[in-house]
Amino acid sequence: MGKNLTQKLIGSHLVHGRMVPGEEIGIKIDQTLTQDATGTMVMLEFEAMGIPRVVTELSAQYIDHNLIQTDFKNADDHLFLRSACKKFGLWYSGPGNGVSHPVHMERFGVPGKTLLGSDSHTCAAGSLGMLAMGAGGLEVAMAMAGNQLYLKMPKVWGIELTGELPEWVSAKDVILEMLRRHKVDGGVGKIIEYFGSGLETLTAMDRHVIANMGAELGATSSIFPSDDNIKTYLRTHGREADWSEILADDDAEYDEYDKINLSELEPLIALPSSPGNVVPVSEVAGREIYQAMIGSSANPGLRDFAVAALMVEGKRVHDGVSFDINPTSRQVQENLIEMGLYTKLIRAGGRIHESGCNGCIGMGQAPATGRISLRTVPRNFPGRSGTKEDQVYLCSPETAVASALTGVITDPRTIDMDYPRFKEPEKIIINTDMLIAPGLNNEKIDLIKGPNIKPLPQFDPLPDSLQLPVLLKVGDDVSTDDILAAGTRVLPFRSNIPEISKFVFERIDETYYKRAMKHREEGSLIVGGSNYGQGSSREHAAIGPRYLGVKMVVVKHFARIHWQNLINFGILPLTFINPDDFIKINRGDVISVSNLRSVIRNGKKVSLVNETKNETYETEHVLSERQVEIILIGSLINLVKKQNKSKK
Repeated sequence: MGKNLTQKLIGSHLVHGRMVPGEEIGIKIDQTLTQDATGTMVMLEFEAMGIPRVVTELSAQYIDHNLIQTDFKNADDHLFLRSACKKFGLWYSGPGNGVSHPVHMERFGVPGKTLLGSDSHTCAAGSLGMLAMGAGGLEVAMAMAGNQLYLKMPKVWGIELTGELPEWVSAKDVILEMLRRHKVDGGVGKIIEYFGSGLETLTAMDRHVIANMGAELGATSSIFPSDDNIKTYLRTHGREADWSEILADDDAEYDEYDKINLSELEPLIALPSSPGNVVPVSEVAGREIYQAMIGSSANPGLRDFAVAALMVEGKRVHDGVSFDINPTSRQVQENLIEMGLYTKLIRAGGRIHESGCNGCIGMGQAPATGRISLRTVPRNFPGRSGTKEDQVYLCSPETAVASALTGVITDPRTIDMDYPRFKEPEKIIINTDMLIAPGLNNEKIDLIKGPNIKPLPQFDPLPDSLQLPVLLKVGDDVSTDDILAAGTRVLPFRSNIPEISKFVFERIDETYYKRAMKHREEGSLIVGGSNYGQGSSREHAAIGPRYLGVKMVVVKHFARIHWQNLINFGILPLTFINPDDFIKINRGDVISVSNLRSVIRNGKKVSLVNETKNETYETEHVLSERQVEIILIGSLINLVKKQNKSKK
């Protein structure tokens, strides 16, 4: 039996374990990616390890999230990250240079390599034939220090693509079709591998769009072959020497299988407030819109902006629509200017913003209350835009621009114009000036820390007996944005855990912080439903609750990255053996457990006693022996420190 791409990539980097779905494996990481919303914590964690310099083949730090400088906090963090790159040996991409994922793809992505990023959309690099995954910042810091990445071996989900996309249908509609079929948890525990004749017509950037939003399916990663289309992309960016062909064997097999005929797709749109709430655009056509936004890591290519520019050429967007343009990199900007396309966007009413994540992460561009915003971004969780009562829809650039012209949600197939096909030129402007290479002599470099940058809190080992109040009970699909929001109010405190913790669960319950502080010493517990912790890789959604005393989280099912983040910071993640027990627990109940340290070390089942109702619930953990040790000692950092002491 031949091998699929996933087996080849994991097999070539396997350090520990067997490639059996569900078993823990360890793999070597070649490259790391960090951005400023998570990278500040990564650098503080790396500093705490006492390692002088990264040992990966390449590590890069991008400033793309927190670009709005309303006071000193973001500016100070930018200086801190620049000094950390100089001291620890990372590439540095400064403010305004662009979104991490497309810039990394342009300059550093190499087929066959592994990439770990402290951003859940790092999986976008799977478009190049890389094994690329998002993770919590602490795991990225560990990889920078030369440690392998541990994860459970995923199933491999083969998606066969056939046919060719019709006019007015593009790559965004492919991943929206995946979400329409399989929802936001359909990819949990899986790597999605695309193959088939339909790939011949999908460019590297088309594949980037699809791989990027594999995170919205909950997938560990998404992988495409490195074929002639990838060779063309790397040649265009002056890096053909980095190309190598990586294909699945002809007789490769998959744990699961699905098939999409590209020729049968139509324009799709995700309704508020979930990427999995997908319907045909034609079903909701006619609804009045306030905003149409193009750009983001989900639609970052030159093609996405060029098609938009050609659609609005000689026209003016509807006077009631804010037409927001988020160029994804300085290089894309320069090429749009050189090709005369930027002027078309501006003349049509486009509002040009700095190259970065911007409105996607709630950094400006917030829509009006209750008004519809069409966006080419990857997520539309409630309030993520910065407006509490938002109505964010996810769609392709074609649908967003057609709607901007008419003022209502519009199926782009119905507008009176020819489809503006765009083929990227063979030669483009290549901009590397804003990428600062790692220095060689770093011993005397000091880290620049402003007053908002605080050291990591200390976390105690897990007690043997606990008696914990249930401070919060939440339902299904709670995201990391629900646990700890992004945006201009919150993310500037990303390097200050005591301050950012004041926002924990604020979106769900504004009283949570005050109630948690009252129980911080003895601890507390969170109860949740399925797919708990979906969305961003921000480990602050684990560190914040841990700082406030959360000792356990008991749910029906966890999202992958957040589950690992909880472990890394010493919060015991348990799942109900009988999901109906979720219904029996109420906020305010007191849950106790005895002999906990020996229980989790010697078995998988944990009995929880509801002291308030005199009931017992059976739960379980799926921790490896290594993860049990992390929980017992209180955090992965504590374990690393212990191991380093034993070596001296």
